Amino acid sequence: MNSPAPYLHWGFILISLPNLLLIAAMVLLFVVALIAPFPHNTAKHRDDDDE
Repeated sequence: MNSPAPYLHWGFILISLPNLLLIAAMVLLFVVALIAPFPHNTAKHRDDDDE
């Protein structure tokens, strides 16, 4: 931790490796949150209003 972080340079983009890894992890978590199904109750709810 005494040395500076390595930087990646692609054209006009200059980003440190730890920041790039953090951004990639956040994007991956966002994609997983979009794909993962919401938890739901498997038992069917019965309406008692139709008496």
